[in-house]
Amino acid sequence: MGSPEGWNSASSSPPLAEGIGWAICLGFGAVFSLLTTLLVWLENRYSGTEQSSEHFNTAGRTVKTGLIAAVVCSQWTWAATLLQSSNVAWQYGVSGPFWYGAGAAVQILLFGILSIEIKRKAPNAHTVCEIIRARWGSTAHKVFLAFCLLTNMLVTAMLLLGGAATIEAMTGLSVYVAAFLIPLGIITYTFADGLAATFLSNYLHTIILHAVLIVFIVAVYLYPLPGGRSQLGSISDVHSRLIRLNSYTVEECASRGFLAGSTGGSGVSACGPVIGNREGSSLTMFSQGGMMFAIINLVGNFGTVFVDQSYWQAAIAARPSAAVKGYLLGGLCWFAIPFALATSLGLACLALELPLTAAQANAGLVPVASAVELLGTGGGVLMLLMVFMAVTSCGSAELIAVSSLLTYDVYKTYLRPNASGDELLKASRWCVVGFGLLMGVLAALLEIVGLALGYVYLLMGVLVGSAVFPIAACLLWRKASAQGAILGAVGGMVVAVAAWLGTAAATAGDAGLTLETTGESIPMLVGNLVAILVSMGLTTGYGLIWPDEYDWSDTRALQGIGEGVGKLDETQVEGEGDEEVVVGGGREGGRTTTAAAVVDAVMEAEMDPKRLREAKKFVLKWGVFFSVVMLLLWPLLSLPAGAPFSLPYFSLWVWIGILWGCLSSVIITVMPLAESKEAIKQVVMGMWTDLGGGGKVGSTERGGVVEGTVEEVIPAKATVVG
Repeated sequence: MGSPEGWNSASSSPPLAEGIGWAICLGFGAVFSLLTTLLVWLENRYSGTEQSSEHFNTAGRTVKTGLIAAVVCSQWTWAATLLQSSNVAWQYGVSGPFWYGAGAAVQILLFGILSIEIKRKAPNAHTVCEIIRARWGSTAHKVFLAFCLLTNMLVTAMLLLGGAATIEAMTGLSVYVAAFLIPLGIITYTFADGLAATFLSNYLHTIILHAVLIVFIVAVYLYPLPGGRSQLGSISDVHSRLIRLNSYTVEECASRGFLAGSTGGSGVSACGPVIGNREGSSLTMFSQGGMMFAIINLVGNFGTVFVDQSYWQAAIAARPSAAVKGYLLGGLCWFAIPFALATSLGLACLALELPLTAAQANAGLVPVASAVELLGTGGGVLMLLMVFMAVTSCGSAELIAVSSLLTYDVYKTYLRPNASGDELLKASRWCVVGFGLLMGVLAALLEIVGLALGYVYLLMGVLVGSAVFPIAACLLWRKASAQGAILGAVGGMVVAVAAWLGTAAATAGDAGLTLETTGESIPMLVGNLVAILVSMGLTTGYGLIWPDEYDWSDTRALQGIGEGVGKLDETQVEGEGDEEVVVGGGREGGRTTTAAAVVDAVMEAEMDPKRLREAKKFVLKWGVFFSVVMLLLWPLLSLPAGAPFSLPYFSLWVWIGILWGCLSSVIITVMPLAESKEAIKQVVMGMWTDLGGGGKVGSTERGGVVEGTVEEVIPAKATVVG
């Protein structure tokens, strides 16, 4: 890596060889793509799944809790999650990782409410814009389709740029080359099986992310690992180093290669007292900058969840029971990634006294510098792998999300309303290819314009935050009207952009409007708040003065393409958890029952209105509870610790992150496997039969048949109600 001072030098050589960048982008991307495609092929072969536009875009609407949690966790782990969370730790100390995690986990927890409302009010929808069109008509549909596509494009460009810039900084591989290479593998497996392949790849990506997270936690706080030039390996060592760093004077910082004595100005390094923090300490929750970032992060991220089709797609694909628990579990597990990673690598960068500039930190190099310093080349490769996993995981989710929007909300709605399922499947696949190739162009445009990862991350709320409340109101408030929703979304964005630029001009003085002045915290804070609040005021005011009285009959009437939720002719059924139950006739004299009918019966039971109302109460209660804990109780309980944290309190803080990270890793890895044990068993048995000369084996998940009468295949603990 060179000397620590090398991080301040534009001429310093990358710590890793350029070949490693090519190997990650092409070699690992190709292997992972082939693995995902193979696993999808095996699942389809031995489960009897038939490819259709419905399955391509909804994964059959039967995804279980563990996989939904893993998918949500993976989709919300952007490159920014890994890079910018450590940047705010570098800037504000311990408050940065906490507010990054808490301020972005709340949206996932609360989105669970909308995920169950989809099942209640639009069970056969494919996209959120399809729901909007059914309720509010074509004009509103076009407006919110534009917001959704803008969100997807900004997210895609930002995550690709973050990954490509990190690869360039680490290996020297051109950021433009990396931006075009990374999507190639994503296109391959998404083209093959759509959302199901995306979910499978997200699960595999998440396993790797959590494994690497554990390695970094160990290296920083538990045991010094070999390979790097410096070592930490204990909580007390990090604590004492941070206190010493905050005590340095300007002269002492300069003698150690830092550019200045604080984090307070342009181009300076994190050394000396932290401006805006009590006692200038990194070890406190009393942080003005941290609190300002918390508000921006909280408000801005509502737009990147509620207006992003990929999260709606996961909710659409989930079983009702999985939608309830999956989002709650996914949000809680995701919190561990930015919190534990940034508390480790972000604070390690400060403790190791690595003199990065503010520009380098904003480019996402804080965790990279720490990883290389602690673990050498191996640490750099692990960090690259982690970023690559995050980029490809989110990239595949954005890819299938845009494909669904273009297929159902453009092609089927305005170009070929009578398109068949086969035509829609072809359109979906071509949209995957088209947007996949465009992804690199979007990232390159951001790089050419000079927009840093941190800048775009903060700007997202200004541009799309105004669409949050109207979209939520579409499913939650019967009085919300089309005119009010459009006024709130468009008017809120216009006012927000004006407030953002006006505040930047007022605070910039003679400097005028530049990327630097418009990217400051205060203008971004004002813009994000105005977007949400003005939109909420306009939509609510219009709805109260000229109310709509909507009953969601049109949204409930939305139909799937070529297949739908199974219907029961005789009796309602009810099961515990993921148990499979069936009521109705079999075939051949009632001695066999199709396994597809078993699954359809379970889905029918879970769609029971009473159960859905109970599910809504559950997710509302626990979503609000965990949000209050993260945003109010935890921060308030940390204030008596003062500044700086004592060693025992800091140890408690770190151990919460360690245990949370480890528990999250176990849940995300084991739970999907446990829930899919029957499907895995079926694939293994099918492969064994094929190798032994047998034929294809049906699956108990969807394909094949179950021997016996209906009564014989109903699980003993299922409850059947007449």
